[in-house]
Amino acid sequence: MRKVKIKAYAKVNLTLEIVGAKDGYHLLDSLVASVDLFDLVVLTKRKDKLSRVVMKGLGSESIPPERNNALKSAEAFSARFGVNGADITIYRNIPVGAGLGSSSADIAGVLNGMAKLYGVDEKESVAEIADEMGSDARYMLTGGFARMQGRGERVTPLPIDTKLYMLLLCPKSGVSAGECYKEYDALHAENDDLGTPGALSTTENCIRALADGRENDVGRYLMNDLYLPATRLNGDVKKAYDEAQAFSPTGAVMTGSGSCVLATFATKELCEWAKSRYRGKFRTYVVQTVIPGKGKNTDEWQNPFGLSETERALFDEKKE
Repeated sequence: MRKVKIKAYAKVNLTLEIVGAKDGYHLLDSLVASVDLFDLVVLTKRKDKLSRVVMKGLGSESIPPERNNALKSAEAFSARFGVNGADITIYRNIPVGAGLGSSSADIAGVLNGMAKLYGVDEKESVAEIADEMGSDARYMLTGGFARMQGRGERVTPLPIDTKLYMLLLCPKSGVSAGECYKEYDALHAENDDLGTPGALSTTENCIRALADGRENDVGRYLMNDLYLPATRLNGDVKKAYDEAQAFSPTGAVMTGSGSCVLATFATKELCEWAKSRYRGKFRTYVVQTVIPGKGKNTDEWQNPFGLSETERALFDEKKE
């Protein structure tokens, strides 16, 4: 195999609880899920140990090599397994700085692509590289529904195959994760009872609702402890949240450390309805949860004649 093409899916945090701290890091308990918004990662074998990454889309072209974790991941993979490098092109479609895991998705896409390219089947060793690259990169290697704990390195896959339908409202202005955690600490020092919009319960309750097939109840349990600090850093977060709530979704919550807000609806048609009537300034996406590698949601990019209309349009866009 000389060339592979991989879909690197975005993730959403349906819950995000901060449950403690250790060694200077915040400890999390979070229910995460993959959604059908993805970057396309194309890898071609090289005859030497070097790797090269070209980024395209969403302003990613300006990322310097020394700060490109996708490139660092390819180099770490070659060093760990003694294989050659790859020429890599990443077509970005996941909004950056939105809490959708764009950087971690690219790390996972590169590592999965390198493993496929060179026939490496040492999953734990690949996951260890992911841990070195990003806090939730280990989860992004497999995606799906999972409970993510600790710094993100403790990932428990969940046997859930429920479709959740969401409208994403994504401000162009992002939120720095580091600054968001600092603001959380500052707010927590001021007031132990911060509260979170829509927070009726915890990660455990949300998981139980999904496991019991009560997907329409999930919206009641959405919560994110980083919401208030994010609003302090970026007023667009609250505006996106308020605009999402105006459509009376089953629930709404900020994902990650922001700035994207997701609103859950009972059907995809209701998501499309809300998007068609949105008159705000933020980018909107209608997405649904996916299980990477299962059925039609295969990770590897297929022949364009076998793609859906949406995928074919993206394929054609990338060729321009």
